Amino acid sequence: MSPFDDPRLTAMGLIAEVHAGLSARMNPVFQAAGLSWIDFETLIRLSRSPEQRLRMTDLATQTGLSTSGVTRVVDRLERESLVARMACPTDRRASYAVLTDAGRERLSDVLPRHLADIDDCYTTLLDDDERATFLSALRKMRDVVRPGATAGAAAERECTTPA
Repeated sequence: MSPFDDPRLTAMGLIAEVHAGLSARMNPVFQAAGLSWIDFETLIRLSRSPEQRLRMTDLATQTGLSTSGVTRVVDRLERESLVARMACPTDRRASYAVLTDAGRERLSDVLPRHLADIDDCYTTLLDDDERATFLSALRKMRDVVRPGATAGAAAERECTTPA
């Protein structure tokens, strides 16, 4: 067998093709709502986190952005009132990004179309067992390539006063 026919290359090619196709399908939905993919990713991660907030460092780790990159995204979302910053009075080094009511509303506007796209491209294509196996495989791969993807998801929250 030629090294060019290695099934590992096929697997990685399929992953890249699916990612590109999903991005092309979903980006227009986000853009119509005035969001980029990373804006949506940031808002959805905050919405699914305890108290709908994350430490900025955990948000950077979860999104795969640098600390300066996540700061720029949060700055932009804050200008649109979709996210607020909250300082932690017990740890001056800690800063949180918090989903606002406007951020929840924007997500609520985007989610019906986004979920319909997910159904079209994923949910309706696989049966229950296939979806469970697929999710398990994705989590195993994610834990290797992005071990911090769930950073701060279950962390204790001692700060409650918005800055």
